[in-house]
Amino acid sequence: MASSGLLRAKSIERSIADTDEPGTRLRKDLNAWDLTVFGVAVVIGAGIFTVTASTAGNVAGPAVVIAFLISAVACGFAALCYAEFASTVPVAGSAYTYSYATFGEFVAWIIGWDLILEFALAAAVVAKGWSAYFAQVFSLVGLNVPTTVSLGAVDFDWGTVLIVLILGTLLALGTKLSSRFSQVITAIKVAVVLLVIVVGIGYIKTANYTPFIPPSVPNGANTSSLDQSVFSLLVGGQSSIFGVFGMLAAASILFFAFIGFDVVATTAEETRNPQRDVPRGILGSLAIVTVLYIAVSFVVTGMESYTKLATGADGTKKTLATAFADNGVHWAAAVIAIGALAGLTTVVMVLLLGQTRILFAMSRDGLMPPVLAKTGARGTPVRATLTVVVAVAIAGGFFPSNKLEEVVNVGTLSAFVLVSAGVLVLRKTRPDLPRGFRAPLVPLVPILAIVSCLWLMINLTALTWVRFAVWMAIGIVFYFAYGARKSVLRASQSGGAGQGTEVAVDS
Repeated sequence: MASSGLLRAKSIERSIADTDEPGTRLRKDLNAWDLTVFGVAVVIGAGIFTVTASTAGNVAGPAVVIAFLISAVACGFAALCYAEFASTVPVAGSAYTYSYATFGEFVAWIIGWDLILEFALAAAVVAKGWSAYFAQVFSLVGLNVPTTVSLGAVDFDWGTVLIVLILGTLLALGTKLSSRFSQVITAIKVAVVLLVIVVGIGYIKTANYTPFIPPSVPNGANTSSLDQSVFSLLVGGQSSIFGVFGMLAAASILFFAFIGFDVVATTAEETRNPQRDVPRGILGSLAIVTVLYIAVSFVVTGMESYTKLATGADGTKKTLATAFADNGVHWAAAVIAIGALAGLTTVVMVLLLGQTRILFAMSRDGLMPPVLAKTGARGTPVRATLTVVVAVAIAGGFFPSNKLEEVVNVGTLSAFVLVSAGVLVLRKTRPDLPRGFRAPLVPLVPILAIVSCLWLMINLTALTWVRFAVWMAIGIVFYFAYGARKSVLRASQSGGAGQGTEVAVDS
């Protein structure tokens, strides 16, 4: 008997069958190389060009290298679980779809709402970063072209709106076209990252690595205990700025720099051979960026004392270009600025892609307005893309950019926890399912993924958890006001249709 209410679940078979419904069918154009490019395109961007330097200067010092490694290990465990799920359930929606099959509709909604937070806000923030670099590139040729103009009581960031509209148009024209665009831009920024490593090695001063883990410093006068990591509060620490607590907190912040490999899973439905290519795309992109991140963080903290990488009194964040400019290598600083502009371009595009596919999947299930699940002549969800573009353009164009990395991280990590737990559940409840990729050492790897992600979550600040709770409260209200009543699965169960394909999730 099918379950009803919060725990009703959508079977794997039905999820896959829905991908062939006329009018909501996505075009299968992508291969393993396309997926790897997408993963690298979104990961190498805001994280490596900005978060690396600022986290070293404000939180971890040279130990940012270890913090990157901690984040990479946690992401690696989660990536193995994502690869198994994506090869088993090659359907748009990523963690949302997987949770629907294993934990039921309400948990799936929670994860979908988390992912909206991750992709939409991250896209808006990174787009504003692109706008700032766009103005900086103009300044390199002696032109003063501000990308933000005052409109009375509000400031309008036309640079942000411009890049969001251009990239949204590319995505509406087709993911294959946007993938080819990503390949060109990603090649440019990877070359810039390699330039940072090769040129920067010659300016390393070993004295800058001492102390490798700087001594802890107390919170500033304008901060409260809510600005400490939850872990440091629980064990009685006085601060999570530098010291061991700072290094651990940095790992949770730097997790933002790895966000992106999960976007690969959202494109599984548009992949020709998802059982083979999606795992390759996920694991390949994560391996590439991990090596580059650790190398860049080692070089930058060796070039410049961490004290000079701290955010300025005016709130200006230091970047990779800062280390080169301070060492007199101004040509490299200029190249890095241009590379960052290219890098942030593909980050925004792939974040928009991920957000669109999550919204598309939720709309196809009736939890969001079904009209957003309609695909156009090119096999892309044009209406969902337009909705996401408008929302991100408004957020980035009219609202100030705040430090949202941690808020994004807590939602993403919670999704990773449920995906990893879902692998354990499906191995037990559906051992018969064909799996193109099997995570090794189950149940050890999923358990390690869950523990490591929870560990990163408790090293985020208490204030981050407060903001996350507010966002989740809004999502729960929306679910009961709309999604629970409009659910396609609920309608099919009530009408007696599809009883052979839904499965009950026992409480």
